Amino acid sequence: MSDPVFFCSPDSVTLGTIAEWADAEIVRGDKDLMVSGVAPVEDAAPGSLVFFDNTSYLDKLGETRAAACLVGRKHKDKVPEGVAVLLCREPYRSWALVLAKLYPAAMVPRPVTGSGISDRAVVDPSASLEEGVVVESGAVIGANVDIGSGTVVRANAVIDDGVCIGRDCVIGVNSSVQHALIGNRVYVHPGVCIGQDGFGYAMGPGGHLKVPQIGRVIIQDDVEIGANTTVDRGANRDTMIGEGTKIDNQVQIGHNVVIGRHCVIVSQVGLSGSCTLEDFVAIGGQTGVRGHVTIGMGAQIAGVSIVNDDVPAGGRYGGTPAKPVKQWFRELAAIRKLAERGTTT
Repeated sequence: MSDPVFFCSPDSVTLGTIAEWADAEIVRGDKDLMVSGVAPVEDAAPGSLVFFDNTSYLDKLGETRAAACLVGRKHKDKVPEGVAVLLCREPYRSWALVLAKLYPAAMVPRPVTGSGISDRAVVDPSASLEEGVVVESGAVIGANVDIGSGTVVRANAVIDDGVCIGRDCVIGVNSSVQHALIGNRVYVHPGVCIGQDGFGYAMGPGGHLKVPQIGRVIIQDDVEIGANTTVDRGANRDTMIGEGTKIDNQVQIGHNVVIGRHCVIVSQVGLSGSCTLEDFVAIGGQTGVRGHVTIGMGAQIAGVSIVNDDVPAGGRYGGTPAKPVKQWFRELAAIRKLAERGTTT
């Protein structure tokens, strides 16, 4: 059975070049040392670059056979003799910078067809596609759609009537976009659904009346949306996602939700209708946020939490219901002590 490699090994580069890319200082090693690839710290072969940022792998760092290691000041003395040391403030960020240089093809999904509009795609004559747009086989582009240059619409994606998509975007395989305005450099991964009805019903004993959802979805520049995430359009105003926000797989974003700039939302989070996330909010996986609450700027919510009330800017919250983490930890410790006391009586 063949063992294909989807991202080819990069050309060798000097340690000095790596240091420049990583904004790192060479504190041990020759700047002319050649680095031929990257690897996990435990699997590194001679010539490989590794990074260290997690103490869970400290024993593996001591055994690494790598040529060089990106490492913070706290752990630089743990790097074995014979391994070059690149001292950096944030090893993981430095690692990301280096990988982007060595593997540029992994930064943006590549089109299968290479260029142009597939003869097996359906593009309405009224659609406006700038030069350099790629539309793959099976994709459908509706009436009065605008798509900017450099954007790739992957196989079987559907872009509904009137949608506007900026430049250098990727609309993933089997995704759908409707009632939406999308900025530049937005990456939509496979299976994402954007702009469908929000969940709105006037409930009553005689049945549930559907409330028409007449808003839009506005997605600003440099947003990334993970596979099988759903973004409902607004009910009576717009659902909005701010620039630079990164959304993981299988996230549900309800109608009228407003997400600020540079937020991070991890997989399986549910954002109920009309909640607001201010800039730089981070939410851990499988957390639920009740409708009409506001999570303040820079707040962090632990995974598997339930947010029922507003969270102040900079707050660190967790639990069910979510509360300040110090209080949450105290409560968990008290419950644990009670449980231990019960087992000894």
